[in-house]
Amino acid sequence: MTKKDVHVVPHGDGWATKTEGASRVGVKTNTQKEAIDRAVVKAKRDHVEVVIHGRNGKIRDSDSYGNDPKSSKDKKH
Repeated sequence: MTKKDVHVVPHGDGWATKTEGASRVGVKTNTQKEAIDRAVVKAKRDHVEVVIHGRNGKIRDSDSYGNDPKSSKDKKH
């Protein structure tokens, strides 16, 4: 089974969640925080990573909610 991370992406005037490999977005929200909160719920359930994009589309952050093969700790929290 391929790991399908959940991305938080700009969508129109708001934000959305999008699972890797999906052709359409999942949840549409008004704020990035709402989209991140929804993505975290899905990522925890599926044991994958949340990848957060900025308004310009570039990745600005990510958090793992699965079995991370790296033994490093998340230093930003």
